[in-house]
Parts: sequence; structure tokens; C-alpha cells
Amino acid sequence: MNSNSQMILQAENITKRFGGMTAVNNVSFGLKKNEIAALIGANGAGKTTFFNILTGNYIPEEGTIYYKGQDITRLSPERRVDLGIMRTFQLASTFDNLKVIDNLRLAYYRANNKATLRNIFFSRMDRIVSAKIEECLETFNLTKLADRMTGQISLGEKRVLEIAMSMVTDPEVLLLDEPFAGLSEVEIDECLKVLYQQVHKKTILIVEHKISKIEDLVEKVGVMVEGVMIASGETHEVLNCERVRREYWKTAE
Repeated sequence: MNSNSQMILQAENITKRFGGMTAVNNVSFGLKKNEIAALIGANGAGKTTFFNILTGNYIPEEGTIYYKGQDITRLSPERRVDLGIMRTFQLASTFDNLKVIDNLRLAYYRANNKATLRNIFFSRMDRIVSAKIEECLETFNLTKLADRMTGQISLGEKRVLEIAMSMVTDPEVLLLDEPFAGLSEVEIDECLKVLYQQVHKKTILIVEHKISKIEDLVEKVGVMVEGVMIASGETHEVLNCERVRREYWKTAE
């Protein structure tokens, strides 16, 4: 457990199989408090499977997941959210038929187990909650969109909203699965601005196919190839190590 003492989220010797295929093979990886890290690899490298083990969607055959030193390997995704581990697209699915501000309000109340219509729209705590939501809108540059129907905003704006919906619940750890997928260069830059604001404020893990967009954002990188973590550590040191250059850059598109 000594290795876990400095880590807020720690995976040790994780193995996951599907039939005869080993998708994740004896992988260890950890996140320190307020560290921003990335998990990268080509398609089929096992990074999404590993991500789903961290979030509780899959249970590994071998290995242990610790959160603040507590074994959470078999806890459900919902229990992990309660502990402070949030992933986009989990609680943060947007509702196109609600305004942007109401999506944020709904995310807040759902995370606090008060998700009734009365709570969401008529709570006595509404002034306090509204102040928090207004602050969140401003932080993520969504104030101008607050009263827009979510179905009418762009995909990039919706992705920022999804991150904001996760952040309004004040999680300790935020897990982002390929947050830039399908976005234009301009939309990616908008998302990056949002993430740069969280440097040293939140613990964040970003799963990405390519590293180029987030190389300067993340402090730590884990590189997976064919289910194996071939390297992990300080970003530029890892990206320039011989094995990563040989095995990852060769397979990355």
C-alpha cells in the first residue's frame, strides 16, 4: 500500500480478458492529487478497456483499483461517482430539449441525489445553487449560451457543457474519454482552454488516441500497446523514450 499513499487513484497489476483475448495485461498506473495525465495508444491498445475498469464499467480478472487507499475494484460506477470520481458521458449526458443552464442544474442535483423536478426548479437552496451554476457558466465561457436550447449549440460547445456538468458537481477526479473526438480544430482549442483552467486545481485523466493536442497540457503520460503499459511517467521523457518511439509512434496514425 505504500505506493498508494501519494496517489489519489491507483491501478495495480490490472488484467482484463474477453474470451481468449487479453485486452489489458498486468497494467499499473496512478494519479496524484491535482495532476493532469493522459493515457494514449493506437486503436485497440486497451486504453478504453482500462478506462472502463477505472470507472467501474468493467471488473478486472486480476489486480486492484485504489481510491485514496481504499479498494474500490468491485464498486459500481454510481458508487465511484459518490466518492468523487466522475467521467464525462456518465452523469454528464446532455439533454437537447433543456436549456444549457438547466442541464447544469440537473447535473448538480443528480450528483447530490436530489433529482426531483421540485428540487431542480423550486428548491429553497436555489439561490445558493444558482450562484454556483452562474460561476460555472462563467468559468467555462458558457454564460452567453445559458438560455439556449442545448440541441441548438455546436458539438464543441456541447462537449464543453459536458465537462462543465461534470465540474459543477465538484469531483475530485475527472476522467475524460477522447474528449476531442469529432471536433474541429477551433472546437478542440475551445475545449483545451477549459482544461488549461483546471491545471493544479483538479485531478484529470484524459484518454486520447493522439498526444499532439494535449502534450503541453498533461504532466504525466501512460502509453499502451497491445494491452501492455509500455511506459509511464513525465510527459516529454516518456514520449522520447526509445521503446515508445519504436512501438507507439510506429502504430499511431
